[in-house]
This record gives sequence, structure tokens and C-alpha cells, in this order.
Amino acid sequence: METEKVELINFNPEAYLKDGEMVYSKRSEIEELADKLTQEGYKNIYLMGIGGTEFELYQFAYAANRMSDLPVKVINAADLNAVHPRDLTKDTIVITASDSGNTPEIIEAAQWLIKDNIRLIAFTKKSGELGGMAPTVIEVNGSTGSGQNYYMAEAMLIYSLLYKHGDFPDYPQFADQLKNVFKDLLDIRKKFEPKADEIAHKCYKAPYTIFTGSGALWGETELFAECLLEEMQWVRTRPITSAKFFHGTLELVEKGVPVFIVEGEDEFRKQDVRVQRFCEKIGAEHYVIDTKEYSLSVDDKFRHLVIPWIVNSLLTDRLTNHYQVYTKHNKNYRRYYRQFEY
Repeated sequence: METEKVELINFNPEAYLKDGEMVYSKRSEIEELADKLTQEGYKNIYLMGIGGTEFELYQFAYAANRMSDLPVKVINAADLNAVHPRDLTKDTIVITASDSGNTPEIIEAAQWLIKDNIRLIAFTKKSGELGGMAPTVIEVNGSTGSGQNYYMAEAMLIYSLLYKHGDFPDYPQFADQLKNVFKDLLDIRKKFEPKADEIAHKCYKAPYTIFTGSGALWGETELFAECLLEEMQWVRTRPITSAKFFHGTLELVEKGVPVFIVEGEDEFRKQDVRVQRFCEKIGAEHYVIDTKEYSLSVDDKFRHLVIPWIVNSLLTDRLTNHYQVYTKHNKNYRRYYRQFEY
């Protein structure tokens, strides 16, 4: 295939595929945990994160709320610490993740959740502070730092819980098909690589950039705009849902302000396409990231569960690396974040 000749900058394909194999090998462990939690019983699930982790968890709450009447909510860890929601009880399961293992807000939440005997499952490294505290830890960090390591593991836990709750009867078939998803996402990266370079070259100097998205892909839209471009590249952005775009942000579209339109495949796609049609009508500079352009080996009925991983591959991974080339700013360098107490 032609895509096999594409070289991905700042990316190790072999290590990435090994990470996929490593995460998939955790399937039995994760499904046994889902069995245990189901046998114990629970009434609701909180998905707790902050920053990028919070945005990454949106996809699972979105999917769960489409499939089930089981209450599944995403909450910011700082907000959790401030509010202590009334429906957060011993009948709750809290699922969280931290690549560093020492995110302050998550550590604070973990301390009182554990003290109050609320079940906490952490996707993190066992050697970190969170890994040393949480009663249940699933380690999927791998060597590449890919967000998809967490996505696959979290999907196996959350969707197997829904399966055992009676809401996702096709889960075993879905989980079987996840085995090839990392290969799919590698091919998708290769297809997008030339386009990533072209977009980054055109947009990196923009005074600010507008990002729209919705539905299953809103978390990924926010993740890229806020965490990857603002935090890691110091690029000014305005992320806004496709629906809200038409109530304020559309008046900010002018020459020199690119609009990125992340288009999904769910019931919100109509809102995304509306933004595209508006930009076409006024002749605005815009870039469409349409997941329909990228194939997956999973059955079509499962695509909606995996398309956030496509956007993560295209934007968070590939486009970020190309922005870094042109901004000459190392994405790992921060002025303020984690540099001192605040």
C-alpha cells in the first residue's frame, strides 16, 4: 500500500503497535474487574478527570448515555473536590486516569474517595502516587505515550460494565474487533500525514484559531485546542460546540482566522456540516476533519465508539507534531504548568 511509504515524524510505528498488543492483553483482567464490580452492585458511574483526561472521558459518557439508562457522568476533579456531589456514594464507581500519576486535583479527590470507601479504579502507572493509593490500578502507559492506550482499556471496562448491565449485548464482538484497531489507526495516521504538514504550515502563525465539534467528538476538539495548542504550543484558540458557534463566535470569523470543523458521524453531524456550509458561503478559511474519510476494520455498528480515537490520532498526535516543527516550540516545554505552586 502507498501509505506504507509515508514516514511519520516523531512517531515509532513498531512501538505503537506493541502498545496496542499490550493493552489488548489486559482484556481478561479488565473484564474480570467488570464482573467483580457487577457482582458487588452499584447505582452510578463517575468518570473523573481534569484537563486532557476530562476531555478524553467525554466520549464514554456520551456513548453510555446513548446505550443505557445507567447514570454515567464526567466530572472535573477540581469540581468534584469542591462540590462532593450528593449522588456520589458507596454505591458509586469512580473511574479515573492519570498518565503522570501525580495530578494534584486527582490525588486530592482520590484521598477522600478512598477514605469514604468509594470504589476507585485508576488507569495509571503503579509506581506513581495515584498508583500507590488507588485500591484498583490498571497500568497501560506503554512506551509511546499514546492516548489510545487509555481509550482502549477504558472502553473495555466501561462497555463491559454496560454489557453486564444488559445494555450492550454486542460487546464481546466489539471487544474482539478491537484487536486490529491500532493497525487501523496507524494507517489513518499515514493517510493524514501530508495533510497535517500542509495545515500546520498554513495555520501556525494565525493570531487565533476557531475549533468546532460536537457529540462524540467534542471532547477531542477541546483536547486538541486547549491542551495541545494552547498549553503545549502557546497557540491561541477558541473551541466552541458546533451549535453554539452560531450564537456569538460566527461574528469572529474574518480574514486570517482559520476555522477547524471536526465532523462526526452521529446525530450531531448536521450541526458540524452547518458550520462548514456557513464558512463556504462567506468564503472563510476553514479545514474540515471528517472521520468519514477514514476506514476502520470494526463493523459499522461500532464505528461511533471508535471515531474519537481517529480524531485523537489525526489532531492530538499528527497535527500537534507538525505544528511543533513550524512554531519551533518543543511541546514538552511549559512556562507555568507544573513549574511552581499556584
